Amino acid sequence: LPALAERCACTVRLRLQAAAADKSDAGLAAASKAAVEQLLALKKQLAEAEEAALWVGGIKRTAGGDVDYSQDFFGRPAFLTVSGQLQGEYYACGLSSVYTFGPTFRAENSHTSRHLAEFWMIEPEIAFCNLEDDMRCAEDYVRYCCRFVLERCMPDLQFIVKMIDPKAIERLQHVADSNFARCSYTEGIELLQKAVAGGRKFEDMDVHWGIDLATEHERYLAEEVFKQPVIVYDYPKDIKAFYMRLNDDNKTVAAMDVLVPKVGELIGGSQREDRVEVLESRMAEMGVSVDDAYMDLRRFGSVPHAGFGLGFERLIMFATGIDNIRDVIPFPRWPGNVAF
Repeated sequence: LPALAERCACTVRLRLQAAAADKSDAGLAAASKAAVEQLLALKKQLAEAEEAALWVGGIKRTAGGDVDYSQDFFGRPAFLTVSGQLQGEYYACGLSSVYTFGPTFRAENSHTSRHLAEFWMIEPEIAFCNLEDDMRCAEDYVRYCCRFVLERCMPDLQFIVKMIDPKAIERLQHVADSNFARCSYTEGIELLQKAVAGGRKFEDMDVHWGIDLATEHERYLAEEVFKQPVIVYDYPKDIKAFYMRLNDDNKTVAAMDVLVPKVGELIGGSQREDRVEVLESRMAEMGVSVDDAYMDLRRFGSVPHAGFGLGFERLIMFATGIDNIRDVIPFPRWPGNVAF
């Protein structure tokens, strides 16, 4: 189109020049007018083509290729939430103890039997709460869920024992009656390294301080070492989120995961960073930013607060013994699949 427009423009210029030399030539004037109209039509087509080229995958782009947020639904960048936690902190600082329950989204290219792109999460957020309080709340909540299912859903559990997992009731009863073990991340790594040195085989044999524990590591700790749910705490800061409270060693954060047999990680939580200077430093380290209102929760007075998230579908997996998370949600969505 640009080349054609240029050729037409040259033609129009020549004809206009000829028309100017002989204004009495009506035929030449008409031909010049037609050429001008053709050029204007081509100019319009070119503008429409350039406008259409800015739309990629239904999203308007600028001439430089960036997303044109002035044409966006919200008029600014917006994302599907991976958690209701940050919003929960606002409520907790005003109302003390709150929880959310809703869908969350993860854009990880993960195809394991315990990951989904969309799942549901229960997320308490508690003011005047430190990591120890947070771990105790998580433990009490899991035990409560187990007792509730045992008391209210025994016919269903008996069916599950017959058809799916013969140890489902036994596992729930064991958790309902047990105090959860506690194990620091450092102690957990030492236990795993000892197992590797003794000949225990893992798919990921590179066990060292600083790794993010794989499911096989988590299940080994819960099923073979402690033989009960275990809460691992004080994780390396480099593998955890910016909002988790930095410990005095400047290497770990006040984070915890509840690991259970059959599933591995069931709950992830932490005490939140309430010191504005430390939070700003961590955000700078990790290259992240948040709305000023979130920072204002610290700038203008805050309280120690903590919370956690429990994946509802993983809780169902744990209770029923069903092996694949895609089988415990009505409409599973994962990378490459968004049916229904």
